Amino acid sequence: MKFRKKQVVIDAYQTDKELYIDTLEGRMHANAGDWIITGIKGEKYPCNKEIFEETYEPVDDLV
Repeated sequence: MKFRKKQVVIDAYQTDKELYIDTLEGRMHANAGDWIITGIKGEKYPCNKEIFEETYEPVDDLV
């Protein structure tokens, strides 16, 4: 079977410094330039800049 990821709109910001994020999976490292994503349940996690740019695209405000 094959599956496609459901479309989800997320909030994210790009960090300008190295930091650590407490996630549901434990503490994760983020480098300067990485994106910090807020998931659909309010959880936060870092995402590498290159992976973020391949996976996400900007959307117009939904309101």
